[in-house]
Amino acid sequence: MRLATVALAAFAVLASAGAASAQSQQQRERDRQEAGRGEEGGPRARQPRFAPLRNRPNAGPCPFVKILYDAARYVELEGGRAAVSAVGYTGEIEGVTAGCSYQSDEPITVQTNVLFNLGRGPQASDDRRTYRYWIAVTERNSAILAKEYFDLPVDFDGQRTASVEQGQTIVIPRADATTSGGNFEILIGFDVTPEMAEFNRTGSRFRINAGAQAATAPTEQ
Repeated sequence: MRLATVALAAFAVLASAGAASAQSQQQRERDRQEAGRGEEGGPRARQPRFAPLRNRPNAGPCPFVKILYDAARYVELEGGRAAVSAVGYTGEIEGVTAGCSYQSDEPITVQTNVLFNLGRGPQASDDRRTYRYWIAVTERNSAILAKEYFDLPVDFDGQRTASVEQGQTIVIPRADATTSGGNFEILIGFDVTPEMAEFNRTGSRFRINAGAQAATAPTEQ
């Protein structure tokens, strides 16, 4: 597995005012007790997927982090033909982990780690490929506030498939201390063409190793 970690210095979003969502004192106490586990006589703490942000409880919930279904997969089809023999480069966002931190009227800092599974089909002519993906911050179930694109360079090194993890740090400024992280969503997806988005939307797909073995018809979800 190849690992590429990139820190985005500032993903600035002008946060509009939202409803306050402060934790209760009882919840804060439970968080403190949870943070103290792992000491002698207590249950062992599970190792985080990424470095912890802070030990203090947040002023509110974290933004929702989601993979946009229409852009979760990347499938190049030569001539638009839905056949294994026509597959070029493929990709799938396998999963994402995230955590956040903010206090008082501080900006919301979100750390994300995205796992990509990538493949080369019969029409892929090179060992190297730079994919593009984006991260967008939106008001929950509403308008996009900011969107940024990132390059994902991949070296297949003679293989048909590759897995890459890439991390980003997202900073969301808030209007004031009453603006909760629950007012926002963070969406992640490949930079796809309208035809790719429609292919994904129908539920059709090719596995990331399409063309590596005997040809099979695309499986539907």
